[in-house]
Order: sequence, then structure tokens, then C-alpha cells
Amino acid sequence: MKIDVNLVNEVTAFIWSEADMLDHSEYRTWLSLWEEQGLYIIPIDPALTDYENHLNYAYDNHHMRQLRVERLENGEAISTSPKATTIRSLSRVHILQNDNNEIVLRCAQNLREFRKENLRHYTADVTYHLVRDGEQGFKIRRKIINLINSTDTLAGISYIL
Repeated sequence: MKIDVNLVNEVTAFIWSEADMLDHSEYRTWLSLWEEQGLYIIPIDPALTDYENHLNYAYDNHHMRQLRVERLENGEAISTSPKATTIRSLSRVHILQNDNNEIVLRCAQNLREFRKENLRHYTADVTYHLVRDGEQGFKIRRKIINLINSTDTLAGISYIL
């Protein structure tokens, strides 16, 4: 299997930039990374792939992503007080598909959250569906976050995974 190192570097730079935006609460900029019809998905059961017909922690279209960001920014959600500090690391970037319309990649994400004097850790397999965009390089068509500890309750999360 021949690896396109330039493409791996391109998509890695993009997802690292997205992670940095989220860790620094740059939610409006994060929203600009998405195609309008894009979907942000966090399934409860990572073994399932029929997200439309099963319960998810998140299944956000454009409107729901905007509402999520508004809740995070204005502090209306009880889970946003006090605000969590997060640091995420992305690794093991692997291109699954590369055609003219879409690039699909999978990576590992380790997220550490510090809130209310507690440190929590979430590890996930993340799948991105990206499309080329002249201005930013890519737009996110779909982002699926499969938590390995998805049976733990995600109640009280005050950030975007």
C-alpha cells in the first residue's frame, strides 16, 4: 500500500488546527470548518453505524452545531459552569478513502478535561469525512467520534469532543 505522505500531512495539519480551536474555545471559527449539511456524531454504541436510527450522544446538523456553540458561549447550560479546560492529542492518522469528492480518514484522539478540580480522560477513534475547500483546505462533511469508554456517562460535558 502506497501512502500519500503529502495528503497525510495536509489532513493532519487540518485536524490539529481543529483540535487547537476546540481546546481554545474558538467555536465560531470551528463552525466555519463545516459544510452546511455536515454531521457531528457521537454514537452511544461505537459498534453501530446506523446513526440515523439509533440514539446518539450527539447527532448535530448545521442548526444543532450552532445551538451547541451558543450554549457553550453564553453559559446557559449548567454543564458550562465552571468551564472545563481541555487538551486533546490526535495521532495515528490513516487515510481510508481518497477520491475526487471526499477524503475519509481515521485517527486516535485522547482528550483530557480538567474541571472542578477533577481530571477526566476520554479516548476515541475519530472518523472524518473531508471535502476540499479552496479557502481553508478542507471542510468537514462528517465527524464521527467513537468513544472507547462510551458506556461511561457523558453528563456534564462543557465542550465539544
